[in-house]
Amino acid sequence: MTSLLDALAQRRASGSRPGQRTDDHRIALAIEGGGSRAAYSAGMALAIDEAGLTDCFDDVYGTSGGALNGAWLLTGEAQRWLRSWAWPEVQAARVTDPRRVFRGGPVVDLRRLVHHVYESITPMDFDAIVANPIGFHPIATDAATGRETDLAPYVVDRLGAQTALRASSCIPLLAGRPVRLGDRRYVDGGLSEGVPYRTALAQGATHVLVLRTRRSDQRAVPPSRLERLLLAPYFLRHGRAAGAAHIDRFRSYAADDLRLAAGTLADVPTLVEVRPPLGSPEVSRLSADLSVIDDAIERGRLVMADYLDKLPA
Repeated sequence: MTSLLDALAQRRASGSRPGQRTDDHRIALAIEGGGSRAAYSAGMALAIDEAGLTDCFDDVYGTSGGALNGAWLLTGEAQRWLRSWAWPEVQAARVTDPRRVFRGGPVVDLRRLVHHVYESITPMDFDAIVANPIGFHPIATDAATGRETDLAPYVVDRLGAQTALRASSCIPLLAGRPVRLGDRRYVDGGLSEGVPYRTALAQGATHVLVLRTRRSDQRAVPPSRLERLLLAPYFLRHGRAAGAAHIDRFRSYAADDLRLAAGTLADVPTLVEVRPPLGSPEVSRLSADLSVIDDAIERGRLVMADYLDKLPA
């Protein structure tokens, strides 16, 4: 089996285009989210695009903030907009505003993000995402079953792409009610598949590059007693199964870490993760510190550029 780096290098050198491959590989990009922590994976995605490798992938999988970064990558304008995680004008739009809760609104207003910020401040070309031959797979959690769900079947038009991004990022309680798509309702994909490489492998990927937002010495922690008490009424109304997934999500993260660690030690690595460097600052899910977010973007860009420097000439 050809290694991931060799497969990417061969595609770039040959000018291989998505939908017109001459090899037998199916190369996927899997992007972890985590709210503002996704600034790290934004920088990594930026480095991939700067290296001219975006068209070397067949599919892009993303969870929550990772889905947002994947969407930017597929617009063809990643280098223009991925750094907008740290832009003052985006922060001024108040997508995240704890004061809204006192007026009965969500702390995280995803409609404001998708239909205001991504329309007027940093215009996201949703039509380009839909038309891109690279498959786009936002991952969300089914509120009724608690299972991970690939929302790619809904990314068929502008509204479908917008709604899929909201569904993948719908943090329980903080972002309001689950998002409806078709006859189902969805919440944050991080509750069921925070690191979305398993779906990529299940759907036939032969190689997966995983963009992580946690350092190798970081692990997800179980929900606190207070967190469980606050979220209980939400899940009673909107999805018991998703609530169970939330309570157990740290086990999933731990399992993902173990499987990925084993995968990157394979003799011919086809499953590779890139993480923020050791010593990188922790970025909280709702961080509004633009200097920290900007630093995370650059650290992510540099660590991915360093990995890509290993590409065969």
